[in-house]
Amino acid sequence: MLFVCFRGKSMKEKLKHLRPVMPAYNKTDVHPSTFILIGIPGLEAAHIWISIPFCVGYLLALLGNCSLLFIIKTDSSLHEPMYLFLCMLAVADLIVCTTAVPKLLSIFWFHDREIHFEACLIQVFLIHSCSTMESGFFLAMAFDRYVAICNPLRHSAILTHAVTWGMGLAVVLRGTALLSPHPFLLRWLPYCRTNVLSHTYCEFMALIKIACAETRVLRAYSLAVAFLTGGVDFLLIICSYVLILHTVFHLPSKDARLKTLGTCGSHVCVILVSYTPAFFSFLTHRFGHHVAAHVHIFVANIYLLVPPMVNPVIYGVRTKKIRDRFLKFFSASKPLN
Repeated sequence: MLFVCFRGKSMKEKLKHLRPVMPAYNKTDVHPSTFILIGIPGLEAAHIWISIPFCVGYLLALLGNCSLLFIIKTDSSLHEPMYLFLCMLAVADLIVCTTAVPKLLSIFWFHDREIHFEACLIQVFLIHSCSTMESGFFLAMAFDRYVAICNPLRHSAILTHAVTWGMGLAVVLRGTALLSPHPFLLRWLPYCRTNVLSHTYCEFMALIKIACAETRVLRAYSLAVAFLTGGVDFLLIICSYVLILHTVFHLPSKDARLKTLGTCGSHVCVILVSYTPAFFSFLTHRFGHHVAAHVHIFVANIYLLVPPMVNPVIYGVRTKKIRDRFLKFFSASKPLN
């Protein structure tokens, strides 16, 4: 703030004419039309090499999830709750990786670092809401395993097609309702410090950090949403597996116990692959102030890409029905000699 005074006048007159002069206000400095994504800070020289595994992983994710959706859709014997939840998970995986990875590759290959403000907010909503939906589908799949093992005679009566699709719709509505405020909250914030994001995609906490306003309430809201979705889902999944293990260890024979646990193997592997980088990324963003930026951002990108790439492989290898359908499909496509 500057003050203007006048010479050649009495002190009283000087004080009378003393008035504040505010600096010029530029609205575009507060709400920039674009943000600049710099990629992985500290590893700019290696961007072209890092892009290779990301590109291969993205192509594998597209191929694997689309193949999974096609096989489950065309094989009526796979129209069971577990495989329907798997289809929902595959769609969410495709949305998450397709929202983030193409922009990442354009940054690495073409130095296309600009992203429009509105596109950035859409990216925030899609990535966070679909990640929340993925967590909900994991919980639904855990509930399916619980009913199939702890109450097998009533499995088909409890998890009907209507109940299965209803659970899927509830997961989608929960993710949409809890994450819809995020882009609106971010739109209201002023960004007068910088429009440069040290990231490969627009992320809620990354935008919060460059806002020049008080953001404690928004941080608390984000933390509450994360706990009410991923945190609660993870606790309920643990509870379901405690009950499953309690039932399994009361089975009469070792072979029966191993066979029953084998039906849960794919689900457990997928949960570990998804939740491990998710929790690391979440905790380092909020509490890991001493973690190197490139480590955090690299793990955040692994979280968006590796689960969509690995999930179809895990279910394709470990689930006999899907594996047999894969082999049947590819053997039928071979030309006859």
